[in-house]
Amino acid sequence: MFIHSQLPADQYTMASQLIAEIGQAHDGSLGMAHAFIDAIASAGAQVAKFQMHLAHAESSQWEPFRTPFSYEDTTRQEYWRRMEFTETQWAGLRDHCAEKGIECLITPFSLAAVECIERLGLSRYKLGSADLGNSLLLDCVARTRKPIVLSSGMSNWSELDQAVARVKRVHDAISILQCTTAYPCPPEAWGLHCIPAIASRYGFPVGYSDHSGSIHAGIAARALGAKIIEVHACFDRRMFGPDAKASLTIDELTELRKGLDMLDRADAPCQDKPSAPDAENLKQVFGRSLATNKNLQSGHTINFEDLEAKKPAGRGIPVSECESVLGRTLRRDLAAWEFIQWDDLDGE
Repeated sequence: MFIHSQLPADQYTMASQLIAEIGQAHDGSLGMAHAFIDAIASAGAQVAKFQMHLAHAESSQWEPFRTPFSYEDTTRQEYWRRMEFTETQWAGLRDHCAEKGIECLITPFSLAAVECIERLGLSRYKLGSADLGNSLLLDCVARTRKPIVLSSGMSNWSELDQAVARVKRVHDAISILQCTTAYPCPPEAWGLHCIPAIASRYGFPVGYSDHSGSIHAGIAARALGAKIIEVHACFDRRMFGPDAKASLTIDELTELRKGLDMLDRADAPCQDKPSAPDAENLKQVFGRSLATNKNLQSGHTINFEDLEAKKPAGRGIPVSECESVLGRTLRRDLAAWEFIQWDDLDGE
């Protein structure tokens, strides 16, 4: 177990970051990949995330399909080959993200992919949970000394401990995402309780990688302290592909961004218990002043049974001063329900 004495300062101060995972939703179409960049940027995501699959380095003819979804690829290796872009095409996607003011983030699945991403000059890495035990890939990415986002979907605590320790031998610019590898993931498997546990265990910024196909998990994760929210994006959940059913549409992505922004505002540090923006005026309207509840004659000694608290504040003695009124005698007659003034009372 890794315990840090103090979480990084920006764990509590930075706004939440929304990563839109395009993954294989482009289905090998470069035009579709560019269309996704435009769409997720307009939805308010700060990051467009891709996956770089290089079939010759990553796969073999014996790799099975995770789910039998494809009508045109006889092997998983053929599918990855159809998903490939050239390095020039990747550079175009990177530049398109820059034009839209969002980050281009790519998950490598081979050492060859890391080499390509390095040539593209990207600023950080995201590693999928299936590769947390891939010592070669972990070491290769760590040695770039760039920040790493680790997804924990297929790992238990021991495996996650080992992956974090391996990266920490080189640097500690690490973020960790709670994740459950199920597509789509039902609410009982979201694992939201792991978010504070991961933050406490490692002391690194924590996030949530969502496969629920709804905005609710991401909103709940942010409320529990996740500062990075990653979701799969698609144009329609009826699209072809292995992740479509677990994705958010672009309209849903927009709604998620709005929800995260509200929680960011609600999570801003405050020095006191928050109150209504117009609190002082509201206190005047809803406040109370002391009044009589019956006709009282001059010389009467006021007791508790003579008093009522009436709105608004500022019309007489504040109700908070009622104890200072008890036992005092009246200087004049007061009608029922009349506000009491200090000048109406004898003594101090």
